[in-house]
Amino acid sequence: MSSRGRRYDSEPKLNIKKVIAVIIVFAVIIMAIVEAKKIFSGSAKVEEKTVTTKYFAVYTDEKWGVINSKGEIVINPEYDEAIIIPDNTKEVFLCTYDVDYNKNTYKTKAINSKGEEIVTGYDEVLALENHDSSNNVWYEDDILLVKKDNKYGLVDFKGTSLLNCEYDSIEALKGVQRSFLIEKEGKFGLADNIGSIIIEPKYAKISPISDKYENGYIVTDTNKKMGVIGRDRIPVLETKYDSIKSIYGNGYYVVKEKDSWEIVDKDSKVYLKGKFDNAISINGENVVVSKGGKYGILAISGETKIAPKYQDMSYAFDSNYIFKEKNKYGVINLAGETMIKPEYESLIYRADAGFFEANKSNSVNSDFIGNDFTVKVSGILSDINVASGYMKIRTNEEYKYYNFKFEEKTNRELLTTNTLFLDKKDGKYGYVNKEGVVVVDYIYEDATEQNEFGYASVKKGGLWGSINSKGKEVITPAYNLDNSIMVEFINKWHIGQDLNLNYYTDK
Repeated sequence: MSSRGRRYDSEPKLNIKKVIAVIIVFAVIIMAIVEAKKIFSGSAKVEEKTVTTKYFAVYTDEKWGVINSKGEIVINPEYDEAIIIPDNTKEVFLCTYDVDYNKNTYKTKAINSKGEEIVTGYDEVLALENHDSSNNVWYEDDILLVKKDNKYGLVDFKGTSLLNCEYDSIEALKGVQRSFLIEKEGKFGLADNIGSIIIEPKYAKISPISDKYENGYIVTDTNKKMGVIGRDRIPVLETKYDSIKSIYGNGYYVVKEKDSWEIVDKDSKVYLKGKFDNAISINGENVVVSKGGKYGILAISGETKIAPKYQDMSYAFDSNYIFKEKNKYGVINLAGETMIKPEYESLIYRADAGFFEANKSNSVNSDFIGNDFTVKVSGILSDINVASGYMKIRTNEEYKYYNFKFEEKTNRELLTTNTLFLDKKDGKYGYVNKEGVVVVDYIYEDATEQNEFGYASVKKGGLWGSINSKGKEVITPAYNLDNSIMVEFINKWHIGQDLNLNYYTDK
């Protein structure tokens, strides 16, 4: 009988405690090996990133198409002209085709992801382009411009008519949402985004009084006299003024009548008549003005709050104003107290984040100053996200995150929807998961945080590529993007150099 595998009573018995101890040691070693493999193979636990579907123009092999936020081709790149996507959350793609450059003729259409036309019966379908004060281009959402028999109208994204094709031209009122200039027989009016006529086309000119449509519009009649009409179609100021500035605040307007500037309210009551040469802004009951080439602040009541003696002045917050003296900027309040000494080459107040950003001529770093007027951090602003309430600042050769209270935070605390987080070790970049476990080893010379689509950009050997939300390379670094203002990938596609076009390419 074979004795293989049997233990006889005459043999020494096992020491159970020692056996258990040995098993534990082996288990620890195995666990350590597994974790090490995870670190170096990128297989540590990483959740799948939830991504909202969006659409972007794509350019490859000199043709234009559309991709989604996974990098999948939605519309094959087969168009000679850029495809316009007015709202990147919706399947509305405006394509130009049958282009004859010699005759300057072309056709347009609006299609969905299946290539089906969604607006029919018109000669042309176009996006309504607009731009903000910094000249950043954007498009009106849920509304399109259509042309038929050389007349223009408006439709929604489903092709439903909002405004009949009976106007000589229609264009967005620059810098203002949901406001469209309509022209008929050389006269201008205004329509809104549901096709309602706010102002009948009977004026020589219509311009915004601010970037908020709620504040109304400046109208100019055929006699070159100006007034203000509200969004509710009710005249606010009679059309009798020689000029009206695009300044509004607290129910006050800046107007010129008989060569003299003054402040008026909706009841036509006059304030500060002849007391200033120019007005810059109205903030509550105070007005930033210039007189004799110098700047100061007058109260609506007529009181001089800050005498006009500065080179420049602008509103910051509460009772605080940025001023310029001897070519340097500082901050002063209405009590005449200097809150920040005039020692900066430039100084702006970020009202949406609640802090000052200041620069001195002899430093590449900016001083970030809180509302208590003390310098909180010095460095270079790399990124700011107002919606999520944080900023990324390069300070002392490191990137650090802060909330708007200037409390230092980790990227894992702030980027709560990310699955990977940029990390640095020994001068190289890698990525960790939410638990801080290394997912992508420290092998990159530069890298970015994961974007909203789950992709991060990585640089090695001077070239850029991308990794996905699991930490896997989808494009081995192969692109020289030294001339790009911004480096961002969606799968294999990187963002193009013209950021206003908002397109991606693989070239």
